[in-house]
Amino acid sequence: MTRTLLHSFLSMLISAAFLAGCGSTQTPPITTTEESATPVVETPTPDITMTPDLCAPGNIEAEINKVHSHMREFDDSAILASYTSRDRLSDSIADLQRIRREAEDELIPPCLTILKAYQIQHMNSVINTLIAFMGGGDQLTLDQGITIARQQHDQYTLELARLLGITVVPATVIVTPSQTPTP
Repeated sequence: MTRTLLHSFLSMLISAAFLAGCGSTQTPPITTTEESATPVVETPTPDITMTPDLCAPGNIEAEINKVHSHMREFDDSAILASYTSRDRLSDSIADLQRIRREAEDELIPPCLTILKAYQIQHMNSVINTLIAFMGGGDQLTLDQGITIARQQHDQYTLELARLLGITVVPATVIVTPSQTPTP
């Protein structure tokens, strides 16, 4: 009886060890070629991922449009805010902050990091300048804020064009004789 029990226990132990060896780790099959007796280890092929490369030429435009939709909404709201009286500006600023938070929270592929950074910098400059205006900031501070915000918007636009493969041509300034300063 003890021998049967010991035999059953050993059988279960060997079966458990065998089944444990059939886990998730895969050992590449070893084969031999007929020309030589040297074993050849077959390397398993890597799993193919079904996740698309969002920075690939066929996908990047859709990802850029997601980022750019926040900038378009922000620009529209900023224009409206610029025509709002100082005492009613807080609602416009709150709307701009909401748009900025949505832009900050948006997950983007790595190839759009610079574009998003320019976007957020611009949004922060506009919001800070409007807050300074609402608080009665001096004209020099407001002018500097506006200048910085424009430069950041230009950086954003140039990065956007680069990502889309668009060549940016600077606007030509036409000087008429009446605009030329006289000595």
